[in-house]
Amino acid sequence: MKKRTKALILAAVVATALCLLSVSAFALTESEVQRQVDAAGRESVTGNIFIWFLCAVAFLKVSQKIDSFLSSLGINVGHTGGSMLAEAMIAMRGVGMAKGMMGGNGGYSGHSAGGSVSSSDGAGFMSGGLAGVVSRKFTNDAVKSATNGGGGGIGGAAFSASVSKGGGFANRVIGDVATGDISKKGTISGEGASDALMSYLGYTALGSDTEDVPSFSNVEIGGGRITATEVTPTNPNGIETAMYHAEKYAAPDGNYTTVTTADGSSWYKQYAVDTVERTPYSAPDGEVAYHEKIVKKLPKSPPRKDKL
Repeated sequence: MKKRTKALILAAVVATALCLLSVSAFALTESEVQRQVDAAGRESVTGNIFIWFLCAVAFLKVSQKIDSFLSSLGINVGHTGGSMLAEAMIAMRGVGMAKGMMGGNGGYSGHSAGGSVSSSDGAGFMSGGLAGVVSRKFTNDAVKSATNGGGGGIGGAAFSASVSKGGGFANRVIGDVATGDISKKGTISGEGASDALMSYLGYTALGSDTEDVPSFSNVEIGGGRITATEVTPTNPNGIETAMYHAEKYAAPDGNYTTVTTADGSSWYKQYAVDTVERTPYSAPDGEVAYHEKIVKKLPKSPPRKDKL
C-alpha cells in the first residue's frame, strides 16, 4: 500500500511538471512562425533553434531516467529509448550515410567539393559533439549558398539575410572563401557576388542613402584574390580592379592602396593602368610593323608569399 501511494504521488508530481513545462506548440501556424522570424531576425532565430534542439535531446534523456525509476517501483511505462551505446552507433551510422550523400566529406562545399573536415575520420566529423556537428553544418550551408548562389538550407537563408544588411556572419563567410583554398572552398562569382563584395568592403552596412559608394560587376572572390569591374562617378564606364590578400601575396609593383575589409583583413588594391597594346602587321616594304593603341589593363599580379 505504501509503495502504491509513493508511486501515485510521484506520478502526480511528474504530471504537474509536464503541464507547467509544456507549450502549445500545436497552436502555432506557419505564418505565425514566419512573423516571429521576421521580427527577431533569421540569425537570432537560428541560434535559438540550435539551443532548443539541444534542450530537447536533454529532455528525452531525463524522461528515460524517470521511466527507469517508475519501472523500479513496479509501474509499467512506455519505452522512450534504448541503450546509449546502441543510440550512439545508430547516430554514427546515420552521420556516415549523410557524409556519403554529401560527396564523402563533411566539409565546406564550393565549386570544387573539398572540406575542412577529414572524410576518413568519423571522430573528426563529430568533434565538439552534437553542437559542433550542427555548427559546422550551418556554416557549410552558408558557404554553399555563397559559392553556388542559392540553396544552402537554414545556413544559406541566414547568409542571404546577413548579406542584405552587411552583417558580421555574412562577412565572416565571405572572408573565409576569399582567403581560402579555391580547391576546397570554391569561389564567389556570378549572381550575388557583387552584393557579397559590397558587404565585405563595408559599403552595405553604411545604408542605401550613403553617397559616393561604388558598384561592382564581373566579381570573382577566392584564393586570396578578388577581381571586379568598379563603377564610380570618376569612372562611369567601369574600371578593372584587383585585390590581393596581404598575408598571402607580396606587395605589388606600381601604385596600390591597402584596404581593410569588414572582417579586419588587409588587402592590396590596384586599378587598371594605361598600357600600350601593340598589334603586328606586314608593312608594304615587307617589314613587320605594329599598330599601337593605349588600353587600360591590370598590372601583373604580385607573387604569392608561399612561392617566394
